[in-house]
Amino acid sequence: MFHDSAVALNCGRSALAYLWETKKIQKLYLPYFLCDSVVNECKKLKIDYQFYHVGPKLEPLFAESSSEGAWLYLVNYYGQLSNEEISRLKVQYDRIIVDNAQSYFQMPVEGVDTLYTCRKYFGVADGAFLYTDTQLERPLERDESHERMHFLLGRFERSASEFYSEYVANNDFFDNEPLKKMSRLTQNLLRGIDYSGIEKIRKKNFAFLHRELGHKNQLCLNENEGTFMYPFMTQNGALIRKKLQQEKIYIPTLWPSVKEWCSEDMLEYKYAEDILPLPIDQRYGEKDMMYIVNSIQKLVSLVESEECTQ
Repeated sequence: MFHDSAVALNCGRSALAYLWETKKIQKLYLPYFLCDSVVNECKKLKIDYQFYHVGPKLEPLFAESSSEGAWLYLVNYYGQLSNEEISRLKVQYDRIIVDNAQSYFQMPVEGVDTLYTCRKYFGVADGAFLYTDTQLERPLERDESHERMHFLLGRFERSASEFYSEYVANNDFFDNEPLKKMSRLTQNLLRGIDYSGIEKIRKKNFAFLHRELGHKNQLCLNENEGTFMYPFMTQNGALIRKKLQQEKIYIPTLWPSVKEWCSEDMLEYKYAEDILPLPIDQRYGEKDMMYIVNSIQKLVSLVESEECTQ
């Protein structure tokens, strides 16, 4: 397995729970632009938390000094946070946790607690990895995945839309799941994956979209080729997202809860509203990427022309 030397757990939330228990975390500084599962886990574990902002390059804008028992939670959005920057933040703040859920192939910085999740990248129902220098003293129950595989098998033989409700239910399932070891089924599936081939395809697709759409992208992306999705930010992103559904291109909103925490004049609100995470995964090739590019360019031009006539 990729990350074979890490602690193998049932989900990303369990990675945070593992650190809370071993590191005695009392408080977390969290970015406003964040999945609500992390916030919900903090509430569940009774971890005090405080939000901070991110900037125009998706970089952390955190200037406070961490108090005793407090940790800085860093989200590596679309792989835009380099290991050099993580190392600098480690020196500056010491107690940091890196969320590499969107950068699976980026290896951790030595001595930095780093977590990864598997569902965003591969055809598995669960699974997460955690790099840490502490070990849980109590034994953990092992998870079982066989009853949660139906939507994945169904999506392979039929359309994804038929099993969308099951997919959502599987995501929600982990809200109340306890900390467990990764299931044997998930581990076995992860041992049968061509990681280098998948990384190559994802980077190639990312580079293609950036080459074709980068000049219109309102995000300041660095030169590193991402492997999760291509974040295309445009004015009226929410409207374009709806129109893309008619083209059979389904773009998620990352993350809708952000708009509940933030006011409309905050950058994080605009990120949640207008960033279109475009698919680049290993199921797709250049023909698919060109279909996405053509659809995006057509809809952006259409929306711009409609604004001009109003």
